[in-house]
Amino acid sequence: MSPEAVHRTKEEFRISDPRTNDRIRVPEVRLVGPAGEQVGVVRIEVAMRLAQEADLDLVEVAPNSKPPVVKIMDYGKFKYEAAQKAKEARRNQANTVLKEVRFRLKIEAHDYITKLKRAEGFLQAGDKVKAMILFRGREQSRPEQGVRLLRKFAEDVAEFGTVESNPTIDGRNMVMVVAPHKNKSEVKTEQNAARAATKQAAREARNGQADETPASAPAE
Repeated sequence: MSPEAVHRTKEEFRISDPRTNDRIRVPEVRLVGPAGEQVGVVRIEVAMRLAQEADLDLVEVAPNSKPPVVKIMDYGKFKYEAAQKAKEARRNQANTVLKEVRFRLKIEAHDYITKLKRAEGFLQAGDKVKAMILFRGREQSRPEQGVRLLRKFAEDVAEFGTVESNPTIDGRNMVMVVAPHKNKSEVKTEQNAARAATKQAAREARNGQADETPASAPAE
């Protein structure tokens, strides 16, 4: 395949980037203005002129429509904001960790409370929790007891998370996944806001103490 053909193929299948400006080669388009207003069906030359007069780009937003829908916008700004949103979504997804909490079917009350508190800490930090019951011997013949234990666990952590996947058998174990109400990004934002509020309160308290300090008695 010639270099020209390779380049043309890449252009044809680079579907992540919409066609813009002079790459839009159709006789007429349905035009949307920069503020989202519906201009209507116009010749491509008219759409291009309006975009140029506004010092903006003409971007094809619905290529499969008849005629294609184009919008006048700042394409560089649009592309940057889309990239930032995608980056934030990837970061939130990557930062979500699956923590594991293991139970025995006949767990002691104090052990259960310890594991419950640990799970609550994970959920409050924005992590998912995989609750696992380890069956031993004949315990495998009593899966309903495992379901009851995991349902109790789900009720006890309901303030911090919700069940994402119901109890299922996984080999000799039973597992259930609980997802946090708030993701990592939301938790971090709240923590930063709380720290800022604490610092502000401390500053105001110091300023208040300074205002209340009596002035020195004048010298006689």
